[in-house]
Amino acid sequence: MDSNPSSAETAPGSIYVSSAVTNAAKILVVGHFAVGKTTFIGSLSEITPLRTEEKMTQASLHVDDLRGVADKTTTTVALDFGRLTLSDDLVLYLFGTPGQQRFMQLWEDMARGALGALLLVDPARLEETFPVIDLVERYGLEYAIAVNSFEQGTVYAEAEVREALDLLPDTPVVYCDARDRQSSAHALIALVRHLLTRAA
Repeated sequence: MDSNPSSAETAPGSIYVSSAVTNAAKILVVGHFAVGKTTFIGSLSEITPLRTEEKMTQASLHVDDLRGVADKTTTTVALDFGRLTLSDDLVLYLFGTPGQQRFMQLWEDMARGALGALLLVDPARLEETFPVIDLVERYGLEYAIAVNSFEQGTVYAEAEVREALDLLPDTPVVYCDARDRQSSAHALIALVRHLLTRAA
């Protein structure tokens, strides 16, 4: 598999998929509130990503937990959508899910037809990942963990992340910076390789 997402013929920003592409896959980008899903999709998408972000209001102050993300001013209320041509014949459609519990009813529709999920986690808020893992497993999705190093802070070794999240031995764990295209691509490719291995 070509690990360079820019190698495909599709021109950056083109709304059209290359005529050489013969396979498409739907991938969910999931995670708890304010973990970097919108940023992740924005860093990778070869088209202008669709975003449904709204400004956070006073009404959400008692609903959304802003501990550790006090500077956050917007939130996804439906989905994020982007596209990445991963190789000459494979295009990925990326769907980002909202992180708050009140939007969980959207998951059923978004999970339908998805090949798998990349689950972003914040190493400083690992405990918030459990409800998302429960949802991913409820819908029978294969997944990989991407530890988003958005901010400098405590760094946990892979073994510590696995133990804290009670992961199966074959669940991939990678580290990324959702703001960086190459780093995000590395995480996404790890998921795709895992899905191909599971399908073999």
